[in-house]
Amino acid sequence: MLESWRWFGPSDPVSLDDVRQTGAQNVVSALHDVPTGEVWTTSKIEHHQSVINNIKGNRLPLNWSVVESIPVHEDIKLARKDCETYIGNWIASMENLAKSGIKTICYNFMPVIDWTRTDLNLHLSSGAFALGFDQRKFSAFDLFILRRPKARDEYSDSEIDEARGAFNNMSQDERDQLTSNIIRGLPGGMSENYDLKNFSSALANYQNISPAELKDNLHNFLSQVVPRAEGAGVKLAIHPDDPPRKLLGLPRIVSTKYDLDELFSREPNPANGLTLCVGSLGSRADNDVVSMAKHHASRTFFAHLRAVRINRADNKSFFEASHLDGDTNIIKILRILLIEEQRRRLDDHTNENEIFFRPDHGHQMMDDMAKTVNPGYSAIGRLKGLAELRGAIRALSEEIS
Repeated sequence: MLESWRWFGPSDPVSLDDVRQTGAQNVVSALHDVPTGEVWTTSKIEHHQSVINNIKGNRLPLNWSVVESIPVHEDIKLARKDCETYIGNWIASMENLAKSGIKTICYNFMPVIDWTRTDLNLHLSSGAFALGFDQRKFSAFDLFILRRPKARDEYSDSEIDEARGAFNNMSQDERDQLTSNIIRGLPGGMSENYDLKNFSSALANYQNISPAELKDNLHNFLSQVVPRAEGAGVKLAIHPDDPPRKLLGLPRIVSTKYDLDELFSREPNPANGLTLCVGSLGSRADNDVVSMAKHHASRTFFAHLRAVRINRADNKSFFEASHLDGDTNIIKILRILLIEEQRRRLDDHTNENEIFFRPDHGHQMMDDMAKTVNPGYSAIGRLKGLAELRGAIRALSEEIS
C-alpha cells in the first residue's frame, strides 16, 4: 500500500517539508484556488506539481499522486441547464490531470455540504481534541437555529424535546460556534462566504430532489465521465457520504452497501471505483464496513483510514477515535486491501497494483494544540495514525506474503 498525505496547498499549516518528515512520499492535493466548475488548466496543474516536487536543497522527492477533489458543481447534481457545460469542464480537468501523470481522482456527490461535524475541538480524556458529531446539537441547529422548513417532520417528539433542551443550554457564543462548525463542511473556501440565509437557500434547491433523482443525476454524470476516464487511464474513486445518512433534508446516495452495489451495477466500467473511507461508512451503525470493504475491494483505488466510535445511546452521535481503536476493525480492513493488492499482482490485466491510502483526520494533540490547524488535519495526530498504520501494514504484509 502506498502512503500518502493530504496537503491543502501553500496556506496549509503543515508544510511540504513537514510532509517529507512523515515518510509519506505521495501527496493528496487539489487546486483549491480554482472556482468550482472551471477547468483545471495544464499550466496550473504543472505549477502545483512543481511546488510539491521541489527538491532543491537535497529535499526528498514528493509526488502529487492523488487528487482530492475536483469539486462537482451543484448544477450537475441538480441537473440544471448548465450541467452539460460543467460536466465537460470536469472531464477536461480530469484529462489534463492524466496528461500530467495524475490518474487517481477522489470526488464526491454530496449535495451542498461535504462533511458535517458539530464539534471541531471535542475534548478527549487523553487531553487531545477530536472531531465529533452530537445528534442533539445537530438537531438543535436544524430546528432552532437554522429553522429549516419541514424539519419538524423528520424528528420524533422526544427528539424535538431533546434538541430544545440542548438549544436552551447553549450560550449565544456556543450557538454561533455550532453554526460555524457545521458550515465549515461546505466545499473549499465556500464557508467563508456563507451565512444562514444563503445556506438555507442552498438547501432549498434540493427540497424536491429525491434520492432516486439524485442517483439519476449521478448516473448522467458518470455515463459521460467514466468512458473518458477509462480512455485516459484514470481511476475514479467516489467518496461516501459523511455521515452516511439523510441530513438537513438532503438526499444521500452513497451511504450503504445497497448504494454502492447499485452504483457499480449501473456503471460497471472498471474505471468507476471507490474511496474506501472507513470513518464515513463506519459512522452508520448498520454498515458492516469490513464486509463492504471485502465486497468492493476490486473497486477500491484509494483508502481513507480513520476510526470512529458511535454513541450507542442514539446510534447517530460519534467521535473520531485513534486510528486503530474505532468500532470498525482496521486490521481486518488492511488485510482485505493487502490481499486485493496481491490478487492484482497476479492479474495479467492489471498494470498498477498498489492502493493509495492516507491517515485520515487525526487528533489535535501535543504542540499542535496551540496552533491553528485545518479541522482534523493537524500534523502530530495524523503522524501518530500513519505510524500505527505503517506498523500494522508491515506486519500483515510479512504474514500474507
